[in-house]
Amino acid sequence: MKTLIINAHPDFKNIAAHYSLRLQQYLEQQLQKDNQQYTILNLYDEWLPRLECDEDGLLTAWNDNNHHQEATKVRQRQEELLQQFLTYKRIVIVMPLLNFNITSRMKDYMDNILIARKTFQYVHNGSVPLLTDGRKVMFIQATGSIYTHDDRYAGLDFAVEYLKQMFTNIMGFDQFYLVRAQGTATSYWKQDSLVAVMKRLDQELVEFRK
Repeated sequence: MKTLIINAHPDFKNIAAHYSLRLQQYLEQQLQKDNQQYTILNLYDEWLPRLECDEDGLLTAWNDNNHHQEATKVRQRQEELLQQFLTYKRIVIVMPLLNFNITSRMKDYMDNILIARKTFQYVHNGSVPLLTDGRKVMFIQATGSIYTHDDRYAGLDFAVEYLKQMFTNIMGFDQFYLVRAQGTATSYWKQDSLVAVMKRLDQELVEFRK
């Protein structure tokens, strides 16, 4: 099963400096061992149309009556991103937590794939998912703080909940897997903490690749 790895890290080339990127590197090694095919999409190295009203924005391009050259280019690019996304039934998102949320390019990407009548459908009482053909998504995240101690940070776990709801509730993915290195900036993070997260990644991969 082919996998699309979506790298949403602004500093995606600096692998040694970031835990989420080191986890992606480990993931790639495991996929290569099993001769699994994968594609990497570095969002900070791509043109992603944004949800804006400018001549090169998605809101302008979505107007079917707009035949401006820039609007046509935006529609074509958005369709390229969407078709690539739809081709893969296994999606991996690699991203740090910045300012308690997903990165800006990740939001731009979501705006290019959350398309009515393509990945979900509006109905009289809300919406229904359209990607219900056995798809799975894995979120690999690194955070400086810890979000599972039921303290002041528990209610700030926006990034995980947003992606989980968009992929499973709105688009219809069967499974959402979460592998994260938490507390990397705290005293809880030890020398062998990353090894433990890699072991968790190995465990999740067993079901993810099925």
